[in-house]
Amino acid sequence: MTRNVDIVIVGARCAGAATALLLARAGARVLVVDKGVYGTDTLSTHALMRGAVFQLHRWGVLPAIVEAGTPAVRSTRFAYTSQDVTVTIEPRYGVDALYAPRRVLLDRVLVDAASESGAEFLFHGKAIELAREADGRVSGLAVDTPHGSLAIRAHLVIGADGLHSAIARWVGALEILTGRHATAVLYSYWQGLPSVGYEWHYAQQASVGAIPTNDGAHCVFVSFPAEHLAHTPGANATDKYERLLREFASLTPLLSQARRVDAVRGFGGQRGFLRRSTGPGWALVGDAGYFKDPLTAHGITDALRDAELLARAVIAGSDLALAEYETTRLDLSRQLFAVTDQIASFRWTEPELQSLHRAFSAEMSRETRALATLEPLSCLSPSASVLPVA
Repeated sequence: MTRNVDIVIVGARCAGAATALLLARAGARVLVVDKGVYGTDTLSTHALMRGAVFQLHRWGVLPAIVEAGTPAVRSTRFAYTSQDVTVTIEPRYGVDALYAPRRVLLDRVLVDAASESGAEFLFHGKAIELAREADGRVSGLAVDTPHGSLAIRAHLVIGADGLHSAIARWVGALEILTGRHATAVLYSYWQGLPSVGYEWHYAQQASVGAIPTNDGAHCVFVSFPAEHLAHTPGANATDKYERLLREFASLTPLLSQARRVDAVRGFGGQRGFLRRSTGPGWALVGDAGYFKDPLTAHGITDALRDAELLARAVIAGSDLALAEYETTRLDLSRQLFAVTDQIASFRWTEPELQSLHRAFSAEMSRETRALATLEPLSCLSPSASVLPVA
C-alpha cells in the first residue's frame, strides 16, 4: 500500500499530536503514525507550566482539560531545609492557574482535536525505514501495520518518537548540547493529600515532588542522582521510595493524611541533550529533539512550545523559517537546560539552589513572553510547501 500526504509524523504523544493539530488546521494533509495504542498512559510528571497552559488556552483545548476534572493549581511551594517559599500563580497572559493532567487525558485531548481538524492517526504502526531521494533528501517513510506494509510519501517527515527516537537516529541528528548529570525518579499516585498546589521539597542528594492531577490523586515522586539507583526492581524500589519519603519531614504532615493507591514506578535517568532538529525533508520535536532532566518538570511545556514553533516554520514553508525554528528553540532552551543540569547535579548549597530556581523562573517568564508575542496561527497563510504532494 502507498499513501501520499503532505506531512507524516511519527509519534502521537503530546508533541506529535499538538504538531498534527496545528498543521491540520493550516490545511495540510497530516498522517500520524504511532506504534502504541490510542489513549494509553506514559511516564510523566504531568505538570504544565504557564507557557504550556497559555498554548492550550490559545489552541482552544484547555476547556476539555478543565472539564475532565483536572484541578487548578494556584500556588507552588518550595520547601528548603531552612525555610519554605510559596509562590502564588498570578493571572497573566490569560492564565490564572496551572494544571497537571494525566497523560491519558492530555494526549487523548490533543489527538481528538487533531482528528477533528482533519489529521489522520494510524496506531499500531511501526516506522521501519526512511525513504530518500537520490540527493539524500528524506521523502517518506515505510511503516509496518497489522494489515501489511505501508509506504508513505511526504514533503516532510517529523520525528516525535520520544527519547530514543528512531527518526533522529536514522537522520544522524547531531547533539548541540549535552547534559552532565542525570537523576533517577521513583513515583506513584496517592489519594487524600490536602495540598492543592505544586509541592517541591529539597534536601542534600534527594528531592520530592507532589503534583495534583486527575481523579483526586497526586503524583508523588522522589528524585536523586542516577548513580545512587541500585539495580533492584520490585519490592526494593518500593522500599527505597518509601524510605526517601520518610526522610522529608516537610512532606510528612501531607502524606500522613493520604494513602498510596498505585505501584511504584521508576525512571533510571538519562543525561539531557538538545539535537539539531531540522534537515532536508525531516524535523524533530518533543523528546526526540530535546530532552532535559525531569527534575524541573518542564518537559511537556518544552514539547508544546516546540510543536508550535515547528508548525509555524512548516506553515511558512521556507528553509529560512526552519532555520529560525532551530535558532529560536535553542535560544529559549539553552538557559533552561543549563539550570536544570545544575539542579540535577545535587552539588549545591541551599542559597545556590534558591538562586537556580529564581533563574529558572526568569527563563520560564521569558519563554511565555516569547510565545505570547507570536501572531495568532490563524493569521498565517500556508505556503505551497504544505499543499498536497503531487
